[in-house]
Amino acid sequence: MLLFLFLIQNIRNLFRYVKSRTDRQLIHGLGYKDTSSCRPLESSDDLPIVPCGLIAWSLFNDTYKFSRGPSELKVNRKDIAWKSDRNHKFGKHVYPFNFQNGTLTGGAKLDPSIPLSDQEDLIVWMRTAALPTFRKLYGRIEEDLEADDVIVVNLKNNYNTYSFGGKKKIVLSTSSWLGGKNDFLGIANLFVGTFSILISIIFLVLHLKSPRPYGDTAYASWNKKSISS
Repeated sequence: MLLFLFLIQNIRNLFRYVKSRTDRQLIHGLGYKDTSSCRPLESSDDLPIVPCGLIAWSLFNDTYKFSRGPSELKVNRKDIAWKSDRNHKFGKHVYPFNFQNGTLTGGAKLDPSIPLSDQEDLIVWMRTAALPTFRKLYGRIEEDLEADDVIVVNLKNNYNTYSFGGKKKIVLSTSSWLGGKNDFLGIANLFVGTFSILISIIFLVLHLKSPRPYGDTAYASWNKKSISS
């Protein structure tokens, strides 16, 4: 199975952008009124926006089609979001309202007849990345592919990265029981493991060179009083 991801560089490193959301509104919808953290996209035409905020407004909207030779490759776009996010962070009875109806349209539109818990593109996008360069899962190609297969990608270049000097890339990655490829996680684990081993060796050398005696309860304050008396 191949994981198809899109990669964006130089985005999401602004504090105002990351904070422009209201998690409780994603669960309760129009019933939750305190959406001040979503400014400047809190409302439009004096009506609340669901989901509000800059993150939802900038929802990725490029589209892709894949083919191998004359036949189209199907991309499974189900279950691309975390199950915990679908079940606990996005309401099953919360529907998009007044979304992308303003004069400025940021990214993709949402089907107002589908609850937020089933809008997996939105759920994936709303999980903000820690770094300005990140990958997001778009779908899975579940057909068997050979090593020399040529995959043709037809895309609609809708998402504007030029305004913030960003870049977009397409990533095809194999999947295993550990998930997709993640260089950062592997490097971080190697660094932490190596650092822990070095610290352990240093403490072992210090212990062998200058051993510290084990604690003696005779030196405890309550025992010292009984001895002195």
